[in-house]
Amino acid sequence: MVYDPSLLIVLALGLLVTGALAGVLAGLLGVGGGIVIVPVLFLLFDALGIAPAVAMHLAVGTSLCTIIPTSISSARSHHKRGAIDVDLLRRWAPVIFVGALGGGILSKFLDASALTLIFGVIALAVSINMAIPKTLVVSDQLPSGPVGAGVLPFGIGGFSALMGIGGGTLSVPVLGAFSFPVHRAVGTASAFGLVIAVPAVCGFIWAGLGVEDRPPLSLGYVSLPAAVLIFSMSVLTAPLGSKLAHSLNPTRLKLVFAAFLFLTALRMLWAVATGG
Repeated sequence: MVYDPSLLIVLALGLLVTGALAGVLAGLLGVGGGIVIVPVLFLLFDALGIAPAVAMHLAVGTSLCTIIPTSISSARSHHKRGAIDVDLLRRWAPVIFVGALGGGILSKFLDASALTLIFGVIALAVSINMAIPKTLVVSDQLPSGPVGAGVLPFGIGGFSALMGIGGGTLSVPVLGAFSFPVHRAVGTASAFGLVIAVPAVCGFIWAGLGVEDRPPLSLGYVSLPAAVLIFSMSVLTAPLGSKLAHSLNPTRLKLVFAAFLFLTALRMLWAVATGG
């Protein structure tokens, strides 16, 4: 497959900008850069003429790869500010890891429409949750027993892997629903990103081995050039987002991002409904 050099330059610049934005959002809002990276990659891969059956898996797998260095950078910054709940991280990390590995393996057996549908539905719910002025509170503490120790972290790990996100998109609102302090939720979620991304990437690499119509320099469902361009910027901007999270009230920015996410989710759901 031969690509127009001018198109490749534009796409490379687009990936750098996407990485910078994703890094800031990962640190600032705790939503995980993947919620931006996946739809952008999906559109860019489509512009390159990559088959729709491959594009969504490639977008998710590549996004997960970028989350590894970004989450390390973001988590280190939050840890310096004492914003990571180490006890919760120790309890949830093993279960999140298993859920993420399961999600990565499951991707091999899901077609592009199913993967896009999962992303679209959850992204739509997240956008609505972000737009609601008052955080939904279910309880004043995290549940104990199987739900708190198993169901919640396993679900966060599994669905995050299938969406190509780092976990903040799901774990921050879940923790907030149980009265977890927002700054500690965002900080701890940044560490969850690494726990999710490593096993999930392994699953997507395995799932994509030998699949045809992938772009050059792809490892399974991971586009290495795209991943490098994105995380080269996201690693630099994640600490900035973390710093802003502790000095700004991001309410207005959340509303703008919620609107963007809402429209993006509708676009992806429309693609599933119409088959294009």
